[in-house]
Amino acid sequence: MGQGRLEDDLGPGPGLDGKDGGEHPRAALRTLRTRIVRGGAVTDAYRRALVKLSGEALMGDREFGIDPDTITNLAEQIARASAGGVEIATVVGGGNFWRGQAAAETGMDRATADYAGMLSTMMNALALQDALEHAGAEVRTQTALTMAQIAEPYIRRRAIRHLEKGRVVVFASGTGNPFMTTDTAAALRAIEVDCETLLMAKNGVDGVYDADPATSPDATRFERLSHLEAIQRRLQVMDSTALSLCMEHELPIVVFDVRGKDSIYRALNGERIGTIVSAGALTEPAHPG
Repeated sequence: MGQGRLEDDLGPGPGLDGKDGGEHPRAALRTLRTRIVRGGAVTDAYRRALVKLSGEALMGDREFGIDPDTITNLAEQIARASAGGVEIATVVGGGNFWRGQAAAETGMDRATADYAGMLSTMMNALALQDALEHAGAEVRTQTALTMAQIAEPYIRRRAIRHLEKGRVVVFASGTGNPFMTTDTAAALRAIEVDCETLLMAKNGVDGVYDADPATSPDATRFERLSHLEAIQRRLQVMDSTALSLCMEHELPIVVFDVRGKDSIYRALNGERIGTIVSAGALTEPAHPG
């Protein structure tokens, strides 16, 4: 697919100044919530958010691949939030099919293994695109690797234009570079397309803990904490490169369990679930009950 001006690229659209030089200051673009009126009711939904889905989140209870019921449920939640006015981008991992680092540990060239992993994210992206379309959403898939017959190339301004038009944008192939995780891709894309938050949909973990809850029965879940503390304490939020990017650009992160009932829809609509990681936040353990 060529990168010329298509219909979707015409006009700067809201939030763009139509100039090539300089970006809007991030502080001017991001408010933590947007008041959206739905059926006479006002809700504290995000204006624009990026949802990071791991490949494992698509497996359900399977050991490999994609569970149809699981991906349908996730897509329906995203489509419902999109129909309500939230502009949504997603980054999807590929660990349900392939893990580049694990393959490299068996002797495979790491860069080659990572490129294979990028292809697995493309399979997940196409499956998610189809599920979203069946749920009634209008979708565009963009990939960091050139695959002109099946997806658009990643072009930042075009992605923003899709979001402004109410389309769900699925980002595939990570950053397009080996040695970079899809967590880093999620942080990068969220910053690039001016998202207000990065929603980390974890598989079976309902937030950030001070220890591994699987091995430490007394582990305490945080209600909120700062990016810096998460980095200093090596807490399992995301990889350190991604977390550092979010800290530098003051991008809030919400970490929650993708298996919770309607958790993606609730998170997109601003309900306080899981753990919030943000700039300068005071550490706050979750209260029992």
